Amino acid sequence: MKKNFLIFFLLILLVPSFAQQQESLVSSQDSIAQVKADRKKTYSGPRKASIMSAILPGLGQAYNKKFWKIPIIYTGLGGLGYMFTINQQQYNYFRKNLIAANDEDPNTMNTTRWDSQNLQTQKITYRKRRDIAIIGIAILYVLNIVDANVDAHLKTFDVSDDLSIQIDPWQDTYVGRSELGTTVGFSVKLNFK
Repeated sequence: MKKNFLIFFLLILLVPSFAQQQESLVSSQDSIAQVKADRKKTYSGPRKASIMSAILPGLGQAYNKKFWKIPIIYTGLGGLGYMFTINQQQYNYFRKNLIAANDEDPNTMNTTRWDSQNLQTQKITYRKRRDIAIIGIAILYVLNIVDANVDAHLKTFDVSDDLSIQIDPWQDTYVGRSELGTTVGFSVKLNFK
């Protein structure tokens, strides 16, 4: 009887401990799930803004409610697109005239006043300008995506008035064994929330 009672008593003591372990596992899984949900909530905004800006420039800025940046993006893209178009037309014009000047066909004629050497120089110049416009468009496109991502990350950044720095000069006079001395310096105080 004592043996059965002892086994019964030990079982009663062990059952709550197993239940507590399961509860602690469940609560730790819930807290991990909560942390993951918070992280997803925090980082899904920048990811979404980046994807939106990659699909359509300026859309990520609209998602971040920074509407004033959209005209800047499209003005830059429009200006660089115009630069590309004009330089591509001039490149094709000088290229066509260079081909006409160097082929032996009497039906094609150089319609410019320049010789082959000057036509080659003009063709290279307009090709370089066209390539610069292409590089500028690519850089502006990437900057658009990066700006949307960074702006979405900084959406939760605290810029309250409680953040400050204070620098104060100070002076101290002291009496030593046989002399009178002065020390000077400055103190820095950082005020956070």
